[in-house]
Amino acid sequence: MFTFLIAIALLIIGYYTYGKLIERIFGVKEARQTPAYSMKDGVDYIPMGTNRNSLIQLLNIAGVGPIFGPIMGALYGPVAFIWIVVGAIFAGAVHDYLTGMISIRNKGAHLPQLAGKFLGTGMKHIVNAVAVLLLLLVGTVFVTAPAGLLFSLMDGVIALGIITGAIFVYYIIATLLPVDKIIGRIYPILGALLLISAIGVGGMLIVTGAPIPELTLQNMHPSGAAIFPLLMITIACGAISGFHATQSPIISRTLQNERNGRKVFYGMMIVEGIIAMIWAAAAMSLFYGQDLSELIATGGAGLVVSEVAFTLLGAIGGTLAVLGVIVLPITSGDTAFRSARMIIAEYINLPQIKLFSRLWIALPLFVISFILTNMDFTLLWRYFGVTNAAISAIALFVGAMYLAIQYKFHWVASIPATFMTMVALTFIFNAPIGFGLPMTTSYIAAGIGTVIILVLFAYKLKLNRAESEFKIDADDKIAA
Repeated sequence: MFTFLIAIALLIIGYYTYGKLIERIFGVKEARQTPAYSMKDGVDYIPMGTNRNSLIQLLNIAGVGPIFGPIMGALYGPVAFIWIVVGAIFAGAVHDYLTGMISIRNKGAHLPQLAGKFLGTGMKHIVNAVAVLLLLLVGTVFVTAPAGLLFSLMDGVIALGIITGAIFVYYIIATLLPVDKIIGRIYPILGALLLISAIGVGGMLIVTGAPIPELTLQNMHPSGAAIFPLLMITIACGAISGFHATQSPIISRTLQNERNGRKVFYGMMIVEGIIAMIWAAAAMSLFYGQDLSELIATGGAGLVVSEVAFTLLGAIGGTLAVLGVIVLPITSGDTAFRSARMIIAEYINLPQIKLFSRLWIALPLFVISFILTNMDFTLLWRYFGVTNAAISAIALFVGAMYLAIQYKFHWVASIPATFMTMVALTFIFNAPIGFGLPMTTSYIAAGIGTVIILVLFAYKLKLNRAESEFKIDADDKIAA
Protein backbone atom coordinates (compact mmCIF):
# COMPACT_ATOMS: atom_id res chain seq x y z
CA MET A 1 0.00 0.00 0.00
CA PHE A 2 2.85 2.41 0.85
CA THR A 3 4.36 2.04 -2.64
CA PHE A 4 0.96 2.65 -4.24
CA LEU A 5 0.33 5.86 -2.28
CA ILE A 6 3.84 7.19 -2.92
CA ALA A 7 3.42 6.51 -6.64
CA ILE A 8 0.14 8.46 -6.77
CA ALA A 9 1.78 11.34 -4.88
CA LEU A 10 4.74 11.39 -7.27
CA LEU A 11 2.44 11.63 -10.28
CA ILE A 12 0.67 14.64 -8.80
CA ILE A 13 3.95 16.30 -7.78
CA GLY A 14 5.26 15.66 -11.30
CA TYR A 15 2.46 17.74 -12.77
CA TYR A 16 3.26 20.76 -10.60
CA THR A 17 7.03 20.54 -11.00
CA TYR A 18 8.21 18.81 -14.16
CA GLY A 19 5.08 19.94 -15.99
CA LYS A 20 5.91 23.58 -15.25
CA LEU A 21 9.50 23.00 -16.36
CA ILE A 22 8.36 21.61 -19.73
CA GLU A 23 5.98 24.56 -20.13
CA ARG A 24 8.82 27.00 -19.39
CA ILE A 25 11.18 25.28 -21.85
CA PHE A 26 8.55 25.34 -24.59
CA GLY A 27 7.69 28.99 -24.02
CA VAL A 28 3.97 29.76 -23.90
CA LYS A 29 2.70 32.84 -25.76
CA GLU A 30 -0.61 33.81 -24.18
CA ALA A 31 -1.20 36.67 -26.61
CA ARG A 32 -0.88 34.40 -29.67
CA GLN A 33 -4.20 33.57 -31.32
CA THR A 34 -4.91 29.83 -31.38
CA PRO A 35 -6.22 27.95 -34.45
CA ALA A 36 -9.62 27.66 -32.73
CA TYR A 37 -10.07 31.34 -33.61
CA SER A 38 -7.74 31.94 -36.56
CA MET A 39 -9.10 28.95 -38.51
CA LYS A 40 -12.60 28.60 -37.07
CA ASP A 41 -14.75 26.50 -39.45
CA GLY A 42 -17.63 25.23 -37.31
CA VAL A 43 -16.57 21.57 -37.75
CA ASP A 44 -13.11 20.82 -36.32
CA TYR A 45 -11.86 24.32 -35.42
CA ILE A 46 -14.20 25.50 -32.65
CA PRO A 47 -13.22 27.33 -29.42
CA MET A 48 -14.22 25.37 -26.30
CA GLY A 49 -13.65 25.91 -22.57
CA THR A 50 -10.65 24.51 -20.70
CA ASN A 51 -12.60 22.10 -18.48
CA ARG A 52 -14.48 20.69 -21.44
CA ASN A 53 -11.26 20.38 -23.45
CA SER A 54 -9.59 18.62 -20.50
CA LEU A 55 -12.32 15.99 -20.20
CA ILE A 56 -12.41 15.47 -23.95
CA GLN A 57 -8.63 15.05 -24.05
CA LEU A 58 -8.74 12.58 -21.15
CA LEU A 59 -11.44 10.48 -22.77
CA ASN A 60 -9.72 10.73 -26.17
CA ILE A 61 -6.41 9.35 -24.93
CA ALA A 62 -7.59 6.92 -22.24
CA GLY A 63 -9.23 4.04 -24.16
CA VAL A 64 -8.87 0.62 -22.55
CA GLY A 65 -5.11 1.14 -22.49
CA PRO A 66 -4.78 2.52 -18.92
CA ILE A 67 -6.97 -0.34 -17.66
CA PHE A 68 -6.35 -3.44 -19.78
CA GLY A 69 -2.64 -2.63 -20.19
CA PRO A 70 -1.90 -2.22 -16.44
CA ILE A 71 -3.96 -5.33 -15.63
CA MET A 72 -1.80 -7.38 -18.00
CA GLY A 73 1.26 -5.49 -16.82
CA ALA A 74 0.41 -6.43 -13.21
CA LEU A 75 1.75 -9.89 -14.06
CA TYR A 76 5.25 -8.39 -13.78
CA GLY A 77 4.61 -7.29 -10.19
CA PRO A 78 5.30 -3.90 -8.53
CA VAL A 79 7.99 -3.05 -11.08
CA ALA A 80 5.00 -1.97 -13.21
CA PHE A 81 4.45 0.91 -10.77
CA ILE A 82 7.91 2.29 -11.57
CA TRP A 83 7.24 2.29 -15.31
CA ILE A 84 3.86 4.01 -14.91
CA VAL A 85 5.29 6.81 -12.75
CA VAL A 86 8.52 7.41 -14.66
CA GLY A 87 6.90 6.88 -18.03
CA ALA A 88 3.96 9.21 -17.39
CA ILE A 89 5.96 12.10 -15.91
CA PHE A 90 9.10 12.09 -18.06
CA ALA A 91 7.87 10.60 -21.34
CA GLY A 92 4.09 10.36 -21.81
CA ALA A 93 3.08 13.79 -20.50
CA VAL A 94 6.02 15.45 -22.30
CA HIS A 95 4.99 13.64 -25.48
CA ASP A 96 1.36 14.79 -25.19
CA TYR A 97 2.22 18.37 -24.27
CA LEU A 98 4.75 18.95 -27.04
CA THR A 99 2.57 17.27 -29.66
CA GLY A 100 -0.44 19.39 -28.73
CA MET A 101 1.45 22.68 -28.40
CA ILE A 102 3.50 22.29 -31.60
CA SER A 103 0.26 21.45 -33.39
CA ILE A 104 -1.27 24.68 -32.05
CA ARG A 105 1.74 26.63 -33.35
CA ASN A 106 1.23 25.03 -36.78
CA LYS A 107 -2.46 25.62 -37.45
CA GLY A 108 -3.66 22.46 -35.70
CA ALA A 109 -1.56 20.16 -37.90
CA HIS A 110 -1.57 16.42 -37.22
CA LEU A 111 1.55 14.34 -36.63
CA PRO A 112 2.23 13.35 -40.28
CA GLN A 113 2.37 17.01 -41.28
CA LEU A 114 4.59 17.86 -38.30
CA ALA A 115 6.89 14.92 -39.00
CA GLY A 116 7.18 16.02 -42.63
CA LYS A 117 8.04 19.57 -41.61
CA PHE A 118 10.59 18.80 -38.91
CA LEU A 119 11.97 15.36 -39.86
CA GLY A 120 11.69 15.41 -43.66
CA THR A 121 9.15 14.82 -46.43
CA GLY A 122 9.77 11.07 -46.44
CA MET A 123 8.73 10.86 -42.79
CA LYS A 124 5.46 12.58 -43.66
CA HIS A 125 4.45 9.70 -45.93
CA ILE A 126 5.68 7.02 -43.52
CA VAL A 127 4.00 8.54 -40.47
CA ASN A 128 0.78 9.13 -42.40
CA ALA A 129 0.53 5.42 -43.28
CA VAL A 130 1.56 4.24 -39.81
CA ALA A 131 -0.74 6.71 -38.02
CA VAL A 132 -3.78 5.70 -40.07
CA LEU A 133 -2.94 2.03 -39.45
CA LEU A 134 -2.64 2.71 -35.72
CA LEU A 135 -5.98 4.54 -35.65
CA LEU A 136 -7.70 1.70 -37.52
CA LEU A 137 -6.29 -0.81 -35.03
CA VAL A 138 -7.32 1.39 -32.10
CA GLY A 139 -10.80 1.93 -33.52
CA THR A 140 -11.24 -1.79 -34.06
CA VAL A 141 -9.92 -2.76 -30.62
CA PHE A 142 -12.17 -0.10 -29.10
CA VAL A 143 -15.19 -1.62 -30.81
CA THR A 144 -14.60 -5.21 -29.74
CA ALA A 145 -13.51 -4.46 -26.14
CA PRO A 146 -16.55 -2.38 -25.01
CA ALA A 147 -18.91 -4.63 -26.99
CA GLY A 148 -17.63 -7.64 -25.06
CA LEU A 149 -17.94 -5.85 -21.71
CA LEU A 150 -21.51 -4.72 -22.47
CA PHE A 151 -22.43 -8.23 -23.64
CA SER A 152 -21.19 -9.68 -20.34
CA LEU A 153 -22.77 -6.91 -18.24
CA MET A 154 -26.18 -7.63 -19.82
CA ASP A 155 -25.71 -11.42 -19.47
CA GLY A 156 -26.03 -11.90 -23.20
CA VAL A 157 -29.59 -10.55 -23.38
CA ILE A 158 -28.65 -8.54 -26.48
CA ALA A 159 -26.60 -10.27 -29.17
CA LEU A 160 -22.95 -9.29 -29.41
CA GLY A 161 -23.39 -8.45 -33.11
CA ILE A 162 -26.15 -5.95 -32.34
CA ILE A 163 -24.04 -4.25 -29.66
CA THR A 164 -21.06 -4.08 -32.04
CA GLY A 165 -23.27 -2.61 -34.77
CA ALA A 166 -24.69 0.01 -32.41
CA ILE A 167 -21.16 1.11 -31.43
CA PHE A 168 -20.22 1.40 -35.10
CA VAL A 169 -23.28 3.57 -35.77
CA TYR A 170 -22.30 5.90 -32.93
CA TYR A 171 -18.73 6.06 -34.24
CA ILE A 172 -19.94 7.06 -37.70
CA ILE A 173 -22.12 9.85 -36.31
CA ALA A 174 -19.40 11.16 -33.98
CA THR A 175 -16.82 11.06 -36.77
CA LEU A 176 -18.92 13.07 -39.20
CA LEU A 177 -20.62 15.69 -37.03
CA PRO A 178 -18.92 18.90 -35.79
CA VAL A 179 -16.81 18.30 -32.68
CA ASP A 180 -19.09 20.34 -30.41
CA LYS A 181 -22.34 18.56 -31.35
CA ILE A 182 -21.82 15.16 -29.71
CA ILE A 183 -18.25 14.91 -28.41
CA GLY A 184 -18.32 18.37 -26.84
CA ARG A 185 -21.70 17.76 -25.17
CA ILE A 186 -21.65 14.20 -23.84
CA TYR A 187 -17.96 13.88 -22.92
CA PRO A 188 -18.24 15.96 -19.73
CA ILE A 189 -20.94 13.56 -18.50
CA LEU A 190 -19.01 10.47 -19.52
CA GLY A 191 -15.86 11.97 -18.03
CA ALA A 192 -17.57 12.34 -14.68
CA LEU A 193 -18.60 8.67 -14.83
CA LEU A 194 -15.03 7.67 -15.61
CA LEU A 195 -13.59 9.66 -12.71
CA ILE A 196 -16.21 8.34 -10.27
CA SER A 197 -15.35 4.81 -11.39
CA ALA A 198 -11.61 5.27 -10.89
CA ILE A 199 -11.98 7.10 -7.57
CA GLY A 200 -14.37 4.42 -6.33
CA VAL A 201 -11.99 1.56 -7.08
CA GLY A 202 -8.95 3.45 -5.76
CA GLY A 203 -10.77 4.60 -2.64
CA MET A 204 -11.93 1.08 -1.78
CA LEU A 205 -8.41 -0.25 -2.21
CA ILE A 206 -7.30 2.20 0.50
CA VAL A 207 -10.34 1.78 2.78
CA THR A 208 -10.19 -2.02 2.74
CA GLY A 209 -6.42 -2.03 3.19
CA ALA A 210 -5.99 -4.17 0.09
CA PRO A 211 -2.73 -6.17 0.11
CA ILE A 212 -1.04 -4.19 -2.64
CA PRO A 213 2.51 -5.56 -2.86
CA GLU A 214 5.37 -3.22 -2.02
CA LEU A 215 8.12 -2.22 -4.43
CA THR A 216 10.48 -4.86 -5.76
CA LEU A 217 12.52 -5.00 -8.95
CA GLN A 218 11.92 -8.73 -9.24
CA ASN A 219 10.27 -9.89 -12.45
CA MET A 220 7.21 -11.80 -11.24
CA HIS A 221 5.77 -12.63 -14.67
CA PRO A 222 4.78 -16.34 -14.61
CA SER A 223 6.31 -16.99 -18.03
CA GLY A 224 9.43 -14.97 -17.31
CA ALA A 225 8.66 -12.50 -20.13
CA ALA A 226 11.37 -9.82 -20.31
CA ILE A 227 10.58 -6.55 -18.54
CA PHE A 228 12.31 -4.63 -21.33
CA PRO A 229 10.72 -4.12 -23.82
CA LEU A 230 7.56 -6.12 -23.13
CA LEU A 231 6.38 -4.19 -20.04
CA MET A 232 6.66 -0.93 -21.99
CA ILE A 233 4.67 -2.41 -24.87
CA THR A 234 2.04 -3.86 -22.51
CA ILE A 235 1.54 -0.73 -20.39
CA ALA A 236 1.44 1.98 -23.02
CA CYS A 237 -1.50 4.35 -22.50
CA GLY A 238 -0.81 4.59 -18.76
CA ALA A 239 2.79 5.65 -19.35
CA ILE A 240 3.42 6.76 -22.96
CA SER A 241 1.36 6.13 -26.06
CA GLY A 242 1.86 7.22 -29.64
CA PHE A 243 -1.91 7.07 -30.04
CA HIS A 244 -2.07 10.28 -27.98
CA ALA A 245 -0.11 12.09 -30.70
CA THR A 246 -3.07 11.46 -33.01
CA GLN A 247 -5.53 12.81 -30.45
CA SER A 248 -3.87 15.97 -29.12
CA PRO A 249 -4.29 17.82 -32.46
CA ILE A 250 -8.07 17.44 -32.09
CA ILE A 251 -7.87 19.62 -28.98
CA SER A 252 -5.21 21.88 -30.48
CA ARG A 253 -8.00 23.02 -32.80
CA THR A 254 -10.36 23.87 -29.92
CA LEU A 255 -8.01 25.29 -27.24
CA GLN A 256 -8.72 28.95 -26.46
CA ASN A 257 -5.32 29.95 -25.09
CA GLU A 258 -1.82 28.45 -25.00
CA ARG A 259 -1.64 28.86 -21.22
CA ASN A 260 -4.25 26.08 -20.91
CA GLY A 261 -1.96 23.56 -22.60
CA ARG A 262 -0.27 22.25 -19.45
CA LYS A 263 -3.58 21.38 -17.81
CA VAL A 264 -5.13 19.87 -20.93
CA PHE A 265 -2.17 17.99 -22.44
CA TYR A 266 0.35 17.34 -19.64
CA GLY A 267 -2.24 17.16 -16.85
CA MET A 268 -4.61 14.71 -18.48
CA MET A 269 -1.74 12.30 -19.16
CA ILE A 270 -0.96 12.42 -15.44
CA VAL A 271 -4.62 11.65 -14.67
CA GLU A 272 -4.39 8.70 -17.03
CA GLY A 273 -1.29 7.54 -15.19
CA ILE A 274 -3.23 7.64 -11.91
CA ILE A 275 -6.02 5.56 -13.47
CA ALA A 276 -3.40 3.06 -14.65
CA MET A 277 -1.90 2.89 -11.15
CA ILE A 278 -5.29 2.16 -9.62
CA TRP A 279 -6.09 -0.74 -11.94
CA ALA A 280 -2.58 -2.22 -11.75
CA ALA A 281 -2.78 -2.11 -7.94
CA ALA A 282 -6.27 -3.63 -7.96
CA ALA A 283 -5.18 -6.51 -10.18
CA MET A 284 -2.13 -7.21 -7.99
CA SER A 285 -3.96 -7.00 -4.67
CA LEU A 286 -7.28 -8.73 -5.30
CA PHE A 287 -5.60 -11.70 -6.90
CA TYR A 288 -2.66 -11.74 -4.54
CA GLY A 289 -1.56 -15.36 -4.12
CA GLN A 290 -3.68 -16.43 -7.10
CA ASP A 291 -2.70 -17.00 -10.68
CA LEU A 292 -3.69 -13.76 -12.37
CA SER A 293 -2.46 -15.12 -15.69
CA GLU A 294 -5.05 -17.92 -15.55
CA LEU A 295 -7.86 -15.43 -14.96
CA ILE A 296 -6.66 -13.32 -17.88
CA ALA A 297 -6.36 -16.45 -20.03
CA THR A 298 -9.93 -17.43 -19.11
CA GLY A 299 -11.73 -14.18 -19.82
CA GLY A 300 -9.10 -11.59 -20.71
CA ALA A 301 -8.52 -8.33 -18.89
CA GLY A 302 -12.26 -7.63 -19.16
CA LEU A 303 -12.99 -10.46 -16.72
CA VAL A 304 -10.50 -8.98 -14.25
CA VAL A 305 -12.25 -5.61 -14.57
CA SER A 306 -15.60 -7.19 -13.67
CA GLU A 307 -14.15 -9.17 -10.76
CA VAL A 308 -12.40 -6.10 -9.34
CA ALA A 309 -15.42 -3.81 -9.76
CA PHE A 310 -18.03 -6.08 -8.20
CA THR A 311 -15.72 -7.33 -5.43
CA LEU A 312 -14.78 -3.84 -4.27
CA LEU A 313 -17.97 -1.89 -4.99
CA GLY A 314 -20.83 -4.37 -4.88
CA ALA A 315 -23.61 -4.78 -7.46
CA ILE A 316 -24.58 -1.13 -8.01
CA GLY A 317 -21.13 0.37 -7.61
CA GLY A 318 -19.61 -2.43 -9.65
CA THR A 319 -22.03 -1.81 -12.50
CA LEU A 320 -21.18 1.90 -12.49
CA ALA A 321 -17.47 1.08 -12.43
CA VAL A 322 -17.77 -1.30 -15.39
CA LEU A 323 -19.77 1.34 -17.25
CA GLY A 324 -16.98 3.80 -16.52
CA VAL A 325 -14.52 1.36 -18.07
CA ILE A 326 -16.79 0.87 -21.10
CA VAL A 327 -16.88 4.65 -21.57
CA LEU A 328 -13.11 4.73 -22.08
CA PRO A 329 -12.75 2.70 -25.27
CA ILE A 330 -15.93 4.09 -26.82
CA THR A 331 -14.79 7.68 -26.28
CA SER A 332 -11.39 6.89 -27.76
CA GLY A 333 -12.72 4.83 -30.64
CA ASP A 334 -14.89 7.64 -31.95
CA THR A 335 -12.02 10.14 -31.94
CA ALA A 336 -9.67 7.52 -33.42
CA PHE A 337 -11.82 7.41 -36.53
CA ARG A 338 -12.24 11.19 -36.40
CA SER A 339 -8.46 11.62 -36.28
CA ALA A 340 -8.02 9.19 -39.18
CA ARG A 341 -10.48 11.22 -41.23
CA MET A 342 -8.68 14.47 -40.39
CA ILE A 343 -5.21 13.05 -41.11
CA ILE A 344 -6.24 11.68 -44.51
CA ALA A 345 -8.03 14.93 -45.38
CA GLU A 346 -4.96 16.93 -44.38
CA TYR A 347 -2.69 14.60 -46.39
CA ILE A 348 -4.72 14.98 -49.61
CA ASN A 349 -5.55 18.62 -48.86
CA LEU A 350 -9.32 18.15 -48.84
CA PRO A 351 -11.34 20.69 -46.79
CA GLN A 352 -13.79 19.07 -44.36
CA ILE A 353 -16.48 21.73 -44.16
CA LYS A 354 -18.85 19.81 -46.47
CA LEU A 355 -20.45 16.62 -45.06
CA PHE A 356 -19.87 14.67 -48.28
CA SER A 357 -16.13 15.36 -48.08
CA ARG A 358 -16.09 13.85 -44.60
CA LEU A 359 -18.32 10.95 -45.62
CA TRP A 360 -16.32 9.54 -48.49
CA ILE A 361 -13.16 9.45 -46.36
CA ALA A 362 -14.81 8.00 -43.26
CA LEU A 363 -16.94 5.19 -44.71
CA PRO A 364 -14.03 3.13 -46.16
CA LEU A 365 -12.32 3.35 -42.77
CA PHE A 366 -15.35 1.77 -41.09
CA VAL A 367 -15.57 -0.99 -43.71
CA ILE A 368 -11.92 -1.92 -43.11
CA SER A 369 -12.40 -1.77 -39.34
CA PHE A 370 -15.44 -4.03 -39.53
CA ILE A 371 -13.35 -6.61 -41.39
CA LEU A 372 -10.61 -6.35 -38.75
CA THR A 373 -13.08 -7.15 -35.95
CA ASN A 374 -12.84 -10.79 -37.08
CA MET A 375 -9.17 -10.88 -36.05
CA ASP A 376 -8.04 -12.28 -32.70
CA PHE A 377 -8.06 -9.52 -30.04
CA THR A 378 -4.67 -10.56 -28.62
CA LEU A 379 -3.05 -10.33 -32.05
CA LEU A 380 -4.63 -6.93 -32.66
CA TRP A 381 -3.31 -5.72 -29.29
CA ARG A 382 0.24 -6.81 -30.17
CA TYR A 383 0.20 -4.95 -33.48
CA PHE A 384 -1.32 -1.98 -31.71
CA GLY A 385 1.40 -2.09 -29.04
CA VAL A 386 4.42 -1.99 -31.34
CA THR A 387 2.84 0.58 -33.69
CA ASN A 388 2.01 2.67 -30.63
CA ALA A 389 5.62 2.62 -29.41
CA ALA A 390 6.99 3.53 -32.84
CA ILE A 391 4.63 6.50 -33.23
CA SER A 392 5.49 7.75 -29.72
CA ALA A 393 9.20 7.76 -30.60
CA ILE A 394 8.54 9.71 -33.81
CA ALA A 395 6.35 12.24 -31.99
CA LEU A 396 9.04 12.78 -29.35
CA PHE A 397 11.67 13.29 -32.05
CA VAL A 398 9.40 15.94 -33.59
CA GLY A 399 9.27 17.64 -30.19
CA ALA A 400 13.03 17.31 -29.75
CA MET A 401 13.66 18.80 -33.20
CA TYR A 402 11.29 21.70 -32.50
CA LEU A 403 13.21 22.56 -29.32
CA ALA A 404 16.69 21.85 -30.68
CA ILE A 405 16.27 24.14 -33.70
CA GLN A 406 15.72 26.98 -31.23
CA TYR A 407 18.69 25.88 -29.09
CA LYS A 408 16.33 25.03 -26.24
CA PHE A 409 16.86 22.13 -23.82
CA HIS A 410 15.74 19.38 -26.19
CA TRP A 411 16.94 16.52 -23.96
CA VAL A 412 13.56 16.45 -22.20
CA ALA A 413 12.20 15.02 -25.46
CA SER A 414 15.23 13.43 -27.13
CA ILE A 415 16.06 11.13 -24.18
CA PRO A 416 12.58 9.53 -23.98
CA ALA A 417 12.53 9.48 -27.82
CA THR A 418 15.74 7.43 -27.80
CA PHE A 419 14.37 5.11 -25.11
CA MET A 420 11.12 4.46 -27.00
CA THR A 421 13.05 3.87 -30.23
CA MET A 422 15.00 1.17 -28.44
CA VAL A 423 11.76 -0.29 -27.07
CA ALA A 424 10.07 -0.44 -30.47
CA LEU A 425 13.08 -1.83 -32.34
CA THR A 426 13.85 -4.46 -29.69
CA PHE A 427 10.25 -5.67 -29.80
CA ILE A 428 10.23 -5.78 -33.62
CA PHE A 429 13.46 -7.79 -33.75
CA ASN A 430 12.42 -10.20 -30.97
CA ALA A 431 8.66 -10.72 -31.24
CA PRO A 432 7.11 -13.58 -33.27
CA ILE A 433 5.14 -10.96 -35.23
CA GLY A 434 8.49 -9.36 -36.07
CA PHE A 435 11.80 -11.08 -36.86
CA GLY A 436 11.69 -13.59 -33.99
CA LEU A 437 15.38 -13.16 -33.08
CA PRO A 438 16.82 -14.15 -29.68
CA MET A 439 16.54 -11.40 -27.09
CA THR A 440 20.30 -10.74 -26.82
CA THR A 441 20.58 -10.43 -30.59
CA SER A 442 17.52 -8.16 -30.59
CA TYR A 443 19.13 -5.84 -28.03
CA ILE A 444 22.26 -5.51 -30.19
CA ALA A 445 20.32 -4.97 -33.42
CA ALA A 446 18.02 -2.43 -31.74
CA GLY A 447 21.01 -0.60 -30.27
CA ILE A 448 22.63 -0.29 -33.70
CA GLY A 449 19.32 0.84 -35.23
CA THR A 450 18.85 3.45 -32.50
CA VAL A 451 22.34 4.88 -33.04
CA ILE A 452 21.68 5.17 -36.78
CA ILE A 453 18.41 7.01 -36.11
CA LEU A 454 20.18 9.41 -33.71
CA VAL A 455 22.84 10.15 -36.34
CA LEU A 456 20.11 10.88 -38.90
CA PHE A 457 18.37 13.12 -36.36
CA ALA A 458 21.58 15.09 -35.74
CA TYR A 459 22.13 15.47 -39.48
CA LYS A 460 18.57 16.71 -40.05
CA LEU A 461 18.95 19.14 -37.14
CA LYS A 462 22.06 20.60 -38.76
CA LEU A 463 20.18 21.08 -42.05
CA ASN A 464 17.18 22.69 -40.34
CA ARG A 465 19.34 25.12 -38.39
CA ALA A 466 21.20 26.06 -41.56
CA GLU A 467 17.96 26.90 -43.36
CA SER A 468 17.47 30.56 -42.47
CA GLU A 469 13.90 30.61 -43.78
CA PHE A 470 12.82 27.56 -41.76
CA LYS A 471 9.69 28.40 -39.77
CA ILE A 472 9.23 26.48 -36.56
CA ASP A 473 5.77 28.01 -36.18
CA ALA A 474 3.25 28.81 -38.86
CA ASP A 475 3.87 32.56 -38.70
CA ASP A 476 7.30 32.89 -37.06
CA LYS A 477 10.85 32.50 -38.38
CA ILE A 478 13.57 31.11 -36.15
CA ALA A 479 16.16 33.51 -34.83
CA ALA A 480 19.41 33.49 -36.70
